[in-house]
Amino acid sequence: MANIKSAQKRIPVTAKKTAVNKMRKSQVKTAIRRFDEAILAGDLEKANETFRYAQKKIYQIAAKGTIHKKAADRKVSKLAKRLNAAK
Repeated sequence: MANIKSAQKRIPVTAKKTAVNKMRKSQVKTAIRRFDEAILAGDLEKANETFRYAQKKIYQIAAKGTIHKKAADRKVSKLAKRLNAAK
């Protein structure tokens, strides 16, 4: 437990932010998983749709600061590469 008053105040704030970041990362992982499932099923129309959704989610969490912008670019690039290879 923290001894300094300001550190004690930050504990609930940090816990709340951690929960929000965890939720956002989970949403992105789910979006990527759905994209992967569409690619494996060979459904290009659904793959395009899920790619756009995943891309949007990834860039949203990068804008909020949950992940770094370059990490977001890397994730989207990897997905786009897989989509283009499936086509």
